[in-house]
Order: sequence, then structure tokens, then C-alpha cells
Amino acid sequence: MIAESGHYALVLALALALIQSIVPLIGARLNDAALMNVARSTALAQLLFVGASFIALVTLHVASDFSVANVYENSHSMKPLIYKITGVWGNHEGSMLLWVSILALFGGLVALFGNNLPLSLRAHVLSVQAWVASAFYLFILMTSNPFLRIANPPIEGRDLNPVLQDIGLAVHPPMLYLGYVGFSISFSFAIAALMEGRIDAAWARWVRPWTLMAWIFLTLGIAMGSYWAYYELGWGGWWFWDPVENASLMPWLAGTALLHSALVMEKRNALKVWTILLSILTFSLSLLGTFLVRSGVLTSVHAFASDPTRGVFILLILCVFIGGSLSLYAARASSLKQGGLFAPISREGALVLNNLFLTTACATVLVGTLYPLGLEVLTHEKISVGAPFFNLTFGPLFVPLLIAVPFGPMLAWKRGDLLGAAQRLMAAGIGALLVLALVWAWARGGSALAAPAIALAVFVILGSLTDLVERAGLFRVPFATALSRARGLPRSVWGTAFAHAGLGVALIGIVCETTWNSEYIGTMKPEDVAKVAGYELKLDGLLQRQGPNFREMIAQFEVFSDGDKVSVMAPSKRSFSTRGSSTTEAALLTRGASQLYVSLGDVTSEGAIAVRIYHKPLVLLIWWGPVLMAFGGMLSLSDRRLRVGAPKPARAQQRLQPAE
Repeated sequence: MIAESGHYALVLALALALIQSIVPLIGARLNDAALMNVARSTALAQLLFVGASFIALVTLHVASDFSVANVYENSHSMKPLIYKITGVWGNHEGSMLLWVSILALFGGLVALFGNNLPLSLRAHVLSVQAWVASAFYLFILMTSNPFLRIANPPIEGRDLNPVLQDIGLAVHPPMLYLGYVGFSISFSFAIAALMEGRIDAAWARWVRPWTLMAWIFLTLGIAMGSYWAYYELGWGGWWFWDPVENASLMPWLAGTALLHSALVMEKRNALKVWTILLSILTFSLSLLGTFLVRSGVLTSVHAFASDPTRGVFILLILCVFIGGSLSLYAARASSLKQGGLFAPISREGALVLNNLFLTTACATVLVGTLYPLGLEVLTHEKISVGAPFFNLTFGPLFVPLLIAVPFGPMLAWKRGDLLGAAQRLMAAGIGALLVLALVWAWARGGSALAAPAIALAVFVILGSLTDLVERAGLFRVPFATALSRARGLPRSVWGTAFAHAGLGVALIGIVCETTWNSEYIGTMKPEDVAKVAGYELKLDGLLQRQGPNFREMIAQFEVFSDGDKVSVMAPSKRSFSTRGSSTTEAALLTRGASQLYVSLGDVTSEGAIAVRIYHKPLVLLIWWGPVLMAFGGMLSLSDRRLRVGAPKPARAQQRLQPAE
């Protein structure tokens, strides 16, 4: 009965979404407050029912009910409880149910916390949100039902893909989906604004917190996915320009541009047309990512579905929402007023430059990802676009962007002083030049561009600190006064500084790991010693261990540095008999921000085992940077000016308004 109840709850959620998509629009046309308020109640009820459906699927997985096809295909009675739960979204059907559950969650949050929105705008936003939800409910019920029964239930399940049996899967997909789906709110606000024909600074103020929330989750989701690939796949890499990785990077780039564009719109009532377009494109790229992962057009460790029927259905959804929204945009954009003007040298100008480079970088990734697919469709010729293309096109676009990042906060709105900003950033520039000289003097080997790249990253970090120093008046006023000013700074200012500094921190990690990475790849027998970057790793021996649903071979390594034993590392190789596959569990030794990384290969006929040993200097900065960026986003989100949105009219003014 649990499966049937979950299926029935999903059908009821679809019915509520259809009501939510139609009735509030009628109310807006008739100016009927009661009908417009239907959006709020149906959004909350829809969240309740889809939540019940998701909980039902979780219950079926935890109980190992193999009469349900989804549980049989992706679970095993001996699997640890945590992986029974994460296995719910470790497959196509379950992950799509998670997708619509998060979509309903955001709709419910707008219904709960959107009381300061104009009633008509809230009705339109929730209606558009319901259009998207209805399409995906239909997709799940028609092609991807997670509650289908098996006529003759088997005794045991097929188990979850071994690569996905990792704690990272408990965090990565939900975080990624909260980002992907969170941008649907920005999309809904944009379509609602186009339908109403009312787009102003207040609209930007309402939409920014939702966009920022989605951006935070997507940042953390991408970082978690990168770290999962780094330690779970056993290749020692953190980014492969995989098409599915690109599918999450593109909406992040567009969403970052949208955040900065919405800021200009809020402060200066400018860039209206561009901000609306970015809102549409950001969610469109999220939908495109969903299509790439679930249509079967890509072969990837991340990809789920390979059923053409599902691909065609998602492609149809893609065409309807992207084509329809862009058509509405084309019809209404000419009637929008552009708002305030500003000089090229100004904070608005710096943010426009930011948008230019971010969207160009996004377009570059889009072309590199879709070109091989288009070529295969037209010519049946298969090619791959890999790291060399993306490094040569994406990298140079970020250099001028990073140079401009510290200047933006230093420039005034409307008309700025570039020379004055440069003078205030002189200390940051000198610090970057000193770092450049030190790296050139210290480093041996590697790319000649590594030292300038690290210097640029230091300039971004010091530039972020300079903005705080200037605002607090440090070195110009008594320290106690400067400290008091710093405490009084808006949280959004601190958030901006942390986010920009996180970009520099990540760049340092990327450059150091890719430039000075050391490796040993070979075969070893017990008592053999491998030397990497000043470390000596002695293989003590191999042992076997039985896990809950796998058998594991563990290698014991003693690690020495300068003759002293510093640690023991135990990488392993797991064999899953049910799936007939194996995974490599890498061992990591963290020393500061650097790591020693050991993964195992196959055992040879002579009794030796293949090993990969890497020393990765400052590699953890790659992920500390995005965490710092997300922390900056959370600080900004906690700023009261963002949380309250546009203020309601004062009660006194409301009393003066004539009654209708």
C-alpha cells in the first residue's frame, strides 16, 4: 500500500499544480483576490503531497521492498542504511522525484514568505512555477514512475551502482538540485513580470534573495561533486570538463551574472531587459542540464537515463519553456524602459563588464559541450571536445574578469574614479608583485604562467580585504573607531568580500595542483618503497575484508617523511558481486592544505599490485574557495535589506487609500 499511496499522492500533486497554474491567472485578470490567493494554498498543499510521495519512496527503499521495480533495481537488503536512503536519488526515477519535490519546496517557500509581494505578482509567480511542476509531474507519471510494481517479486535486489555508494552522494545531488531548481524562482519572477508588464527596482529586490539562495546551493553542489569525483573515481583529478560537469557549470556562470545584473537593476533601475533575459537563460540552462543527464545523449559516470522516450519528453519540455519564455520576452522586451544611465567607468560599468565575461565564458562552455552532439546528429561522426579546448578558451576570459573584480567595489555608482580606485588598490598590487617574485624565486619547473596566475589570485584576495579596510577607515582613524565601523558594515559588504576572496583562494589551489603535482604510477609488492615529493611509502602487505555488500582488498602503506613515520594509509579495492563490478577507495593524507593520494589498481599475475600515488600541493584550496564563496553568499543573504525584500506600504498610508 505504501507504493500505491506514494503514486496517488503524486497524482494529487499534479492535480493541485494544474489548479495552481490556471485559477490564480484568472483571478489576476479579474482582479479577484480570493482566486489569486488560491495560488498560496495550492502551492502549500502541493508541497505536502509531493513530500508524502517522496517519503513513501524513501520508506520503500529503507524497508527493502523488492516488489517495487525502483527498489529492486537500485537497492540490496545488506546495503548500509545511509546508502539505502541515498539510493532513492541515485537513479533516474528517484532523482526526478527529488527534482519535483525541491521545485514544490521553493513554490511553498514563496507562498509562505512572499507576503510582502504584491498579490498579483505572487499569483503570477506561483502559477508559472506550477506550469513547470505540472510538466515534470506528467513526465514522471508517464515515463519515469518510481512506484511501479513487479508481478513476481524477487528475493534480493540488484544493488545500487557501486560508484554511487558513497557519503558524497548524500550531499552532492540534493545540493545541486537545490541550485538547479532554485533558479526556477528567478525564471518565474521574470515571466510574471513580463506578463504584468511591471519591472522595476522593487522587482530586482524581490528576486535577488531567491537567486542568491539558488547560487549558494549550486556553488556547494558543484564543489561537493568535484571533491566526490576526486576521491571516489580514483583518477586523482578534480575537474574533467565532462559534459555533465559542464551542464552544472553553465547555470552557475549565468546565475553569477544574474546576481550582479540584478544588483545594478536594484540600485540604479538599469539593465532591466538584460536582467530578465538572464533570469530566463539561467533556468533554461538548468533545464538543458536535466536534458543532457537524463536523455541518453551523453555517456558519463553522472548520466542516468538512456531511454529515448524520456529524452524526447524532456526535449519537448525544453522547447515549450525555453521557446515560450523567449517568445514572450521578444514580444514584451521592446516595451520595457531601460531606466537610469551611467558612465562606463562606474560600479555599474564594472558589473556590466563582469556580465560580459561571464556570459561569454558560459557561451564557450555551451558550444564546446553541444558541438560534438550536433556534429554527430548531422554527420554521424563522433568527436570529443576536451580540456585543451576549454583551457584555451575559458581560461583567458577569466583573466580580465579577475583583474576587474577588486575594482568594482572601489568605484562609485553612476560615475567612478578609476585612478582613485587604482591608488586605493596599490597595496594589493604591491603584495601581488611580491608574491610573483617569491614564486618565481622558489618554484622549480612547471608552467611560466603559474606565478602570474598566483599573483593575480593574491591581488583578488587582497583587493577584497582592501574594500573592507577602506570602508572601516583602518590606518586613517583610531583602531577602536575602525573596529566599530567594521562591525557596523552591512553583512552584504562582508559577504561580497568573502565571495571574491574565495575566487582567489580557489585559483591558488587550481594553479598549484595542476603545476606542481607529483606522481608515482607503477606496481608494488610487499616491502617495496615508493618515493614521491619527499615522502616514502612502504607497502606492508595486502589483506581481505568482508563488507556489508562487498568484499574489500586493503593495502597497508607506512608513510615516512625525512626518515620519520608520519602516518599509515590504507587504500582499498571493493568488489560488489551483485553488480559484478568494483570500485577504488582512495586513501588521503592531509598535511595542511596539501594531500598525499593513493589509489589501487589490479593485482598482477606475479602478486604485485598496481598503485597510483600523487602529491597534490594546496589541493584543498580548490574546495575551500567555493565554501568561502558560499559563506559569503550566506552572509549577504542574512543581510536584513535582502531578507525583508521590498517594504510593505505603511499602515497609515494604507488607511488613507480609498476603499474599493
